[in-house]
Amino acid sequence: MTDIGKFLVVVGLVIAAVGVTLVVAGRLPWIGRLPGDISIQRGNWTFYFPLATSLLLSVVLTFILYLVGRR
Repeated sequence: MTDIGKFLVVVGLVIAAVGVTLVVAGRLPWIGRLPGDISIQRGNWTFYFPLATSLLLSVVLTFILYLVGRR
């Protein structure tokens, strides 16, 4: 049972972190507008793929999970 409890705590922390990130991301104008993000606009059609933002987020999360996993 303790494993399930630990898992639920971790899931809760992840959800809280995602929520904080969504709130803070609106205040950081460079999130989603990095060089390397792909944006194509043609008439009333828009395609947006945040490639550089995704790579940056992946590196940051990998580093955080590496630090957490070292314990």
